[in-house]
Amino acid sequence: MNHPSTLATPPPTGSGRAGPAPRLSTRVDQLHGSVIDSSTSLLASQTHDIVRFAMGAPNAELIPEADFARLFSTPAAGRFDYGATEGEPALIRELTAMLARQGAASDPGRILITTGGMQGLDIAFKLLIDAGDTVVVEAPTYTNGIGTAQSYQARILEAPVDEHGMIVEDLPRLVAEHGRTPKAIYTVPNFQNPSGTTMSLERRRELLRLAEEWDAVIIDDDPYGMLRFEGEDVPGFVALSPGNPRIIQVRTFSKVLAPGLRIGWLDLDPGLRRLAINAKQSMDTCTSVPMQHVVADYLGEGALDAHVARLRGVYRERKRALRSSLDELFGGEVDATDPEGGFFLWLTLRGRYAEVDAEALFPTALRHGVAYIPGPAFTASGTFRDALRLCFATSSPARIHEGATRLRAALDEAVRAGGGGSR
Repeated sequence: MNHPSTLATPPPTGSGRAGPAPRLSTRVDQLHGSVIDSSTSLLASQTHDIVRFAMGAPNAELIPEADFARLFSTPAAGRFDYGATEGEPALIRELTAMLARQGAASDPGRILITTGGMQGLDIAFKLLIDAGDTVVVEAPTYTNGIGTAQSYQARILEAPVDEHGMIVEDLPRLVAEHGRTPKAIYTVPNFQNPSGTTMSLERRRELLRLAEEWDAVIIDDDPYGMLRFEGEDVPGFVALSPGNPRIIQVRTFSKVLAPGLRIGWLDLDPGLRRLAINAKQSMDTCTSVPMQHVVADYLGEGALDAHVARLRGVYRERKRALRSSLDELFGGEVDATDPEGGFFLWLTLRGRYAEVDAEALFPTALRHGVAYIPGPAFTASGTFRDALRLCFATSSPARIHEGATRLRAALDEAVRAGGGGSR
């Protein structure tokens, strides 16, 4: 299960009338919330300057706000009514055109517009998972992916990650030891959250083979795939196995346009799509129609390619700035991944910092003016206490260096305390 965190939002207090507690479902024991999402509220409550390595989001300067403001001012006729659950035709049309340009051609009959990538994950797990079913996840992985699977009472089987992504060759042994084959395999194959690593071509092929052997579905969560700024593209699962009904692709515009738009999509087998539409109709009827039209109009103007090219350049610079700052300030006393795209770098504490607990350190770091997400947030088992995720996407190179300096000060304080913040 997910473990409580120093980032968690405290339960509300109130003066409501006392009485017997309502009877709840057994499912509530698996509703762990999100350490990452809770960090938004926590940081908003701080009054001092904080370098924000925590939340994985672009800052305002990288969001095309002026374009969105102009597009929101277009005639409103038909944009404030209910829409088709599968998505606005204009957005699906522009989205499939975008995918074709990117070499990832799809078909309107495979697309379901979702309220952000998170709704896509929720629908995928809702379609697949019964209580007690096994879901393979990367360790570490996106905390909300774990939380969503657990909300449907899945059993989590963690697979380790190295510099080439999930160690797929370990899966047969892990599954044999676990005693049950998985119903689903959840992976973030490109610039993984939180490690920043990318799954190799050989491992993608082997994962497809294992999914077939185990009668499992691959939930391919790829929020960052457009944001490669170094290296060569690796073919995706659908490119390697076209038309494979065992692949559900979860996608979003949150990382390339703006998270507040809450526009994502599922790309899945047409037979599953009908069931996914049914599932979505019991959630929210349709994704925000005005937001869908703004994204459709933006895509229709042809602005996305230039915008993404700019993001790639900015994120390359910021990743390199963070790596350089860590080398300068920490030397060999930390290990850091070297992502070729995306938002995140995974830091493991070494040397004199090796016994510092990244979760226990967080209040000290926050006092020093730097925020991150501790390693245990990214597992079901609460491991990786010597690691933390740093988001380089939000801050300028100068702020990144300042944040790394503050992190060094917090770690040095923990070491001087002779056990304060240690495991």
